[in-house]
Amino acid sequence: MPLEVGSEGCQFNYVVSAHKPTAVNHSAVGHFTSATDLNLVISKSTRLEVHRLTPEGLQGVLDVPLYGRVAALQLFRPAGEPRDLLLLLTERNNFCVLGFDEESGELVTRANGDASDRVGRPVEVGQRGIVDPQCRLIGLHLYDGLFKVIPLEERGLGLGLGEAFNMRLDELKVVDIAFLDGCAAPTIAVLYEDTKEQRHVKTYEVSLRDKELVEGPWRHSNLDAGASMLIPVPGSGGALVVGDSVITFVSAQTVRSAAIKPTVIKAYGAVDADGSRFLLSDYLGNLYLLLLLREDGAGVSALKLEALGRTPAASTISYLDSGVVFVGSAFGDSQLIRLHSTPPDPAQPDSFVEVLDSQPNLGPIVDFCVVDLERQGQGQVVTCSGAGVDGSLRIVRNGIGVVEQALVELPGIKGMWSLRKTYMDAHDTFLVLTFAGETRVLGMNAEDELDEADIPGFDSAALTLCCTNTLHDQFLQVTASGARLIDCNTQQLAAQWEAGAAGRVTVAAANPTQAVLAVGGRTLVYLELADGSIEEKGRLDLEHDIACLDVTPVGSETERSDAVAVGTWGMEAQILTLPGLKPLFKEALPTDVIPRSTLFVQFEGDTYLLYGLGDGQLVNYRLDPSGPADRKKIALGTKPISLRAFRSRGATAVFAASDRPTIMYSANKKLLYSNLNENEVSHMASFNTAAFPDSLALGKADSLLIGTIDEIQKLHIRTVPLGEQPRRIAHQDTSRTFAVTCTQANINLGEGGDSVRLLDEQTFELLDRLQLQQYELACSVCSMRLGDDPATYYVVGTAFAMPDEPESTKGRIFVLAATGGKFQVVCEKETRGAVYVLTEFQGRLLAGINSRVQMYKWAEHGDGGRALVPEASHAGHVLALYLATRGDLVVVGDLMKSIQLLAWKEEGGALELRARDFQPNWMSAVTVLDDDTYLGAENSYNLFTVRRNPDAATDEDRSRLETVGRYHLGEFINRFQHGSLVMRLPDSELSAIPTVLYGTINGVIGVVASLPHATYQLLESLQEAMRKVIKGVGGFNHAQWRAFSNQHIPASPARQFIDGDLIEQFLDLKHESAEAVVAVMQGGHSGATVDSVTQLVEELSRLH
Repeated sequence: MPLEVGSEGCQFNYVVSAHKPTAVNHSAVGHFTSATDLNLVISKSTRLEVHRLTPEGLQGVLDVPLYGRVAALQLFRPAGEPRDLLLLLTERNNFCVLGFDEESGELVTRANGDASDRVGRPVEVGQRGIVDPQCRLIGLHLYDGLFKVIPLEERGLGLGLGEAFNMRLDELKVVDIAFLDGCAAPTIAVLYEDTKEQRHVKTYEVSLRDKELVEGPWRHSNLDAGASMLIPVPGSGGALVVGDSVITFVSAQTVRSAAIKPTVIKAYGAVDADGSRFLLSDYLGNLYLLLLLREDGAGVSALKLEALGRTPAASTISYLDSGVVFVGSAFGDSQLIRLHSTPPDPAQPDSFVEVLDSQPNLGPIVDFCVVDLERQGQGQVVTCSGAGVDGSLRIVRNGIGVVEQALVELPGIKGMWSLRKTYMDAHDTFLVLTFAGETRVLGMNAEDELDEADIPGFDSAALTLCCTNTLHDQFLQVTASGARLIDCNTQQLAAQWEAGAAGRVTVAAANPTQAVLAVGGRTLVYLELADGSIEEKGRLDLEHDIACLDVTPVGSETERSDAVAVGTWGMEAQILTLPGLKPLFKEALPTDVIPRSTLFVQFEGDTYLLYGLGDGQLVNYRLDPSGPADRKKIALGTKPISLRAFRSRGATAVFAASDRPTIMYSANKKLLYSNLNENEVSHMASFNTAAFPDSLALGKADSLLIGTIDEIQKLHIRTVPLGEQPRRIAHQDTSRTFAVTCTQANINLGEGGDSVRLLDEQTFELLDRLQLQQYELACSVCSMRLGDDPATYYVVGTAFAMPDEPESTKGRIFVLAATGGKFQVVCEKETRGAVYVLTEFQGRLLAGINSRVQMYKWAEHGDGGRALVPEASHAGHVLALYLATRGDLVVVGDLMKSIQLLAWKEEGGALELRARDFQPNWMSAVTVLDDDTYLGAENSYNLFTVRRNPDAATDEDRSRLETVGRYHLGEFINRFQHGSLVMRLPDSELSAIPTVLYGTINGVIGVVASLPHATYQLLESLQEAMRKVIKGVGGFNHAQWRAFSNQHIPASPARQFIDGDLIEQFLDLKHESAEAVVAVMQGGHSGATVDSVTQLVEELSRLH
């Protein structure tokens, strides 16, 4: 039963991440999983990762979702603890202390709580959670003018938290706060700004007895105006104050300064425990080493700064061991680097950095578009990612990448097989390729290179139908005239069987001891292959011609099969016994196309029989003891499929070669399909040689490709570095190009002016660039057709950001033709404000310009040229930042006034306000789900849906957009786009479900899918049951986390949204837990079973 949205429309939605957050905000290093392991703990907004450092690099231990956005994390070790504990503070002021249980390998919550106060003004520069170096107390700075203290007490069973209390902090505008190391009493240093915008640092002792802050040992006034960071120096009782142009060490005894080149330092990491060396990273990603020359005792005699090289701009730095450093970035890829004393690459004499590993980060996704570049019905997402010099385009697609090892021009391959030198060899040596009328052999030579080889016993002047290694160290070759056995050692012919007068061999299949052939079309011949002999053991005439055969052994038997699978020209599937050729099973295939390939395969202990059809469909049967069952049909491509089994990373997989090659594999006893990022592969053989381990040989129309494949099933990401920040992107099908607007990095904003790049859609090379004027920013770009003009244009909207203007008062709209790889300005129009957004609307151009929505039509002049002519407008917005259209309706996302609905009246030529949402939501993106339902994202990380009520009785009700769904996503969404990352299969239950993709600042690509009401109700009861059975990390509550709240509205429970990330954890549950969840569901929702729930969740997991 296909799922379809009913009359209630798209009110009920399922939200799930297709790509998890990748922007790294915090990291810490210590001994967390055991006293001997060195661990790196990373937070990626709403996920926590724990890694162990091994000689091979970082090895993942845990990757868990958090019900909160991490604001601070720190490892600490109270007295009497065998390993470090982890303090986590979330942006909603929940905190927890986590430990690690070595036996179960899971996180344990040692303490947790909510540190919110009922009144108080939240801090502007971000919450701070810090632990005193002697582990006497935890300090939290959450509200202006207050410092919250949680005493750490030793209790009988380990760590205990005392009663928390607030202390008055006189400084209201705190820039940074840190505990000092080397003081008898717990002491904090506070870097703050006064009312005259001067910056000072001062210290306080924390008196737990008096519950107040007492004047500390030192203070220092009138620092560098850009002073922004405090780094406590171990054992000195002092701290480094990092400014824009000077770094100062301050303690009770000494003050030492060092001038630096003006920059903004963003992150630091301590190298040595004694605090003599620190790594610093600035906003451009330049890495520096700061050396403190220490005097005897606590003092510092001098500071020295050395440049080490460049990495992506760091948000966190953790020094691991022996020169290895983790550089976590929110604006570029995170890297694991090694520092050297001499430059590792002579080509870069100024860089002492060697990159060991890079973790791709899509964040911040400022804009993206969904395109089908291969034109195969498979969506790809092209994102504008990164910030500043780390800016790049990322092409994300669902599927498996091929890493090319060798490519040979070879047109006309009709089949291919790999052979081992002897039967027991571990590696393949020969690759047999057959063409119309000849067979060639490629082999690995002494230099481990692929070369033409010669096996004298082969019939090289014929087309080969089948080729394999057999027992007794022989090769089998089957051609149209018969079968040949060749001795592996002498490479001479050892035995031969000829078809003779019965006809030609048309189809063949073999295993190490058996061969089956179709002779003269419909006669099935069974041969046994022995040492130096081929014996015919049976033949059978079928009623139809034979189209495909298979005798792959399955189960514990690896050398013989007791059955043969047959596919016929009568569109039938048959299984016959061997050696008796007695019918076991026969059924008409659900198709009117001939089966072209068949295969027995075993996945995770279950045996399947597969048929690849001539029209790109695949039929599979599960073989039970009683016979084939559970027939399923799935469309993989449009051309004939050829099936081969191979091994990848220790597991069996099946390669279905066709115009859209697919790899079939099994996980959790479920068949999964993942497409290969290559097209038009007609033949495949696994080719595992010493030089190319675990490789595949792929035969394409005119070439042979040898390569390895990525890990099976994951999103595949390709990076196009730009060196500047991409802001907006649009794709144009007719010119096969992308237009990307870019802002130059590292200049004072706006000085250089933006540019619009024209890129080729396949290679992403720069074809042309339109440079804008000084102070001119490109705000929007889209591709559209205007009026009755047959051409498709790019339209770019800009704004002049003058240094002396608080808000843009002028901008421009360009209409550009992209012809012959060049931009041509067709029309340029000045506007009275910033053109924040552009969209096409019934052949017209709709623009959001400051507080107005303006409509232009594309009119002809007298001289045959064309121009944009204003046709209608609607004012009364704060800033019209986002537009979405459907039919005659225009949905406007406003900076502060939530969502408004306008309607276009063709007769009166006017845009009229139909309805609006009266909640004060600050919008970050909007889109239309159906005629009456609109989806919005706002700046407190929430999603909400509003619905208009056109049939209401009163005008007031008709003019109100009612909020029907609300949900806290915990991610800042910059853009919605309709589309999908996965191929929609026509026979899938979900093919009719509408989906919207979103991109966020932390690099999440997510899916919002609209569900039918009945499915939603079932999932809601599943979600409720999952909350009861699965406990959140740190004891955080899922229902509270998903509750909608912002600065105007107190928390209200999520409604009409389902958390797909929680639902899909059901597939990973142990059987007992899954049964417990279903038992809780049955209490409220009868009829649910583990199997039915699993099947539904599997279907939903195919949405991404």
